[in-house]
Amino acid sequence: MGIKDFFVKKLLQNQLKKTGLPQQQQDMIIEAVLKNPQFFEKIAKEAQVLEKQGMNQQAAMMEVMRKHQGELQKIMLGK
Repeated sequence: MGIKDFFVKKLLQNQLKKTGLPQQQQDMIIEAVLKNPQFFEKIAKEAQVLEKQGMNQQAAMMEVMRKHQGELQKIMLGK
């Protein structure tokens, strides 16, 4: 694991602790992000665009996640 991956993992761990998700789900999300950083960066950028257009952060993320639902399912299920 490179230094960048280490910091990304620590950042994600800190953020996911706040969600109350079970540890197994947190680990699955962290693994998915580390394996597919470009995809998750794309999602974040799309959500930022919607936020700049006046949508709140949660609604923006939900819309982008719905848009990429098929890809997310493949990544999260390891297919």
